[in-house]
Amino acid sequence: MAKLNFLLHHSSLMVSDVEASLHFYTQVLGLQQMERPDLGFPGAWFQLGENQQLHIIKLPNMDPTTGRPEHGGRDRHVALTVDNFDLVRQTLDENKVVYSMSKSGRRALFVRDLDANAIEIIGRD
Repeated sequence: MAKLNFLLHHSSLMVSDVEASLHFYTQVLGLQQMERPDLGFPGAWFQLGENQQLHIIKLPNMDPTTGRPEHGGRDRHVALTVDNFDLVRQTLDENKVVYSMSKSGRRALFVRDLDANAIEIIGRD
């Protein structure tokens, strides 16, 4: 069998409130919203780098939002790299968003969105 080269194109997260999630992902995390076709259900897309995206979809969350591991690194999560890690931390602090630093000692943190989805932010700087 020939070797296949896969790259991640996008990941999707379920959210209960698209507008509140848009604020969190654009104003708190600083993601760039992109145009999304009408798919017949609410959601939003965010551009990550050149060829990757994060999608949010309004659906009832089948995962519990309570009783999840306190540290997002012990839960399913999406990991994003960022050029200005300190700015992300500052913005989270200013918005009083709870996060935990990576247990590995890397320049990384874990934060949960409004629906308890775990997001890892890794500093490139």
